[in-house]
Amino acid sequence: MPGNSFGALFRITTFGESHGEAIGAVIDGCPPRLPLAGEDFTRDMARRRPGKGPADTPRREADRVEILSGVFEGRTTGTPIALLVRNRDADSRPYEILRSLFRPGHADYAYHKRYGHFDFRGGGRYSARETACRVAAGVVAGKVLAPLGVNITAVTVELGGISAERMDLETIEKSPVCCPDPTASEKMVAALARAREEGDSLGGIVEVRIAGCPAGLGEPIFDKLDADLAKAMMSIGTVKGVEIGAGIAAARLKGSENNDPIGADGFASNNAGGILGGISNGDDIVLRVAMKPIPSIFKKQHTIDREGRPATLEFRGRFDVCAIPRVIPVLEAMAKIVLADHYLRLKAVS
Repeated sequence: MPGNSFGALFRITTFGESHGEAIGAVIDGCPPRLPLAGEDFTRDMARRRPGKGPADTPRREADRVEILSGVFEGRTTGTPIALLVRNRDADSRPYEILRSLFRPGHADYAYHKRYGHFDFRGGGRYSARETACRVAAGVVAGKVLAPLGVNITAVTVELGGISAERMDLETIEKSPVCCPDPTASEKMVAALARAREEGDSLGGIVEVRIAGCPAGLGEPIFDKLDADLAKAMMSIGTVKGVEIGAGIAAARLKGSENNDPIGADGFASNNAGGILGGISNGDDIVLRVAMKPIPSIFKKQHTIDREGRPATLEFRGRFDVCAIPRVIPVLEAMAKIVLADHYLRLKAVS
């Protein structure tokens, strides 16, 4: 199965399945002499860890990162860094039904058509469990970016059709769904509770803002910074759309409205989302990432079995009601990985 690696100079490869012994990541291209220890992973892994919030699966994992290689005496050596996260609380019993039936909206059917044989337990390789590897790799990418002073913040701007009307970043830590609008946050939490009670799920939109990114990151034509950021976000299983800057709204503007005037102090507006011609312009990079509802739900659904015969699926297991807020550190991690890769590319030619 190719397609498990991402990046050029800062390159990550993830491995493992949801209900296997462990998952992990191998990072190649990390510069030497960067401080790195097991405790550096604690905060971000805890933010993604299941079993805490109103939308989370009851599955509980410690998600402790073991550093197997690439670090000596607390510093990176410049050799591949291997990170391991053991699976401690997998329960494969509810997934036995998926030996014969496909979940609507999930990747079961597509994987069956592609490979003919795959690990269906908990979604196997295509489970959201794999994103823990990305968060761990993102911590290392953050070490690479440290000299730049880049600050990446992701917030929930919509969940279940409820939109944030305010942007008070100081309230994010108090919101169970990382929403910057306290009033909208309460409504979102209530909507999640209703969806859980109904055996259903919800989608949402997260805004990722990157402040402090220097001008000049990005490669022309096929490795544009915005193209790599979009690919990074779209590689996350639940993501169905990415906007950068004004995004789709730019298609409804005139050039005179969409262009960002440039002055001695910088740009007067930011419809470009901090990227022009695929290269960062020094302004904030702004992305909005749309998540579909979680496909594993408790409602009865029409499907087929592996022989193509019509069937009804009534599934029971441990699932998130919404990818938000656990996806937020994953989005931030993927942004760090892209920026670290392009930062190392810039250094290689400067």
